[in-house]
Amino acid sequence: MTPDQVKLVQGTFSKVAPISEQTAVVFYDRLFEVAPVVKAMFPSDMSEQRKKLMATLAVVVNGLTDLPSILPAASALAKRHVGYGARPEHYPVVGAALLWTLEEGLGNAWTPDVAAAWTAAYDTLSGYMISEAYGSAQPAE
Repeated sequence: MTPDQVKLVQGTFSKVAPISEQTAVVFYDRLFEVAPVVKAMFPSDMSEQRKKLMATLAVVVNGLTDLPSILPAASALAKRHVGYGARPEHYPVVGAALLWTLEEGLGNAWTPDVAAAWTAAYDTLSGYMISEAYGSAQPAE
């Protein structure tokens, strides 16, 4: 990621953070719509899960200026996700749902540059997490 991409991600996240509960609801609704099979991996009461999602996103977004500082937490998260049943092929689906949610939430602020920045951020982190959880980066299917 370039420094400009980091700024774009951080700047646009600051616009959705104030509506984090709504953002998380939209994200999970979209995820379960496009990948209903993953719904079984989540609790029936999603309130805590939504808070965890947004808290994790905040840590990641704030840590993009010092990526090595967030990698240990990303590694631990990836390994925990294996225990929940997550597989490498779930990462692109989650990424697509996240990008869709951000596009919906940001409206006109979702520009091609913002999309590219968020895609780079997600690809960087998800590639690392897949490598940590499964031993090597897995090709997206």
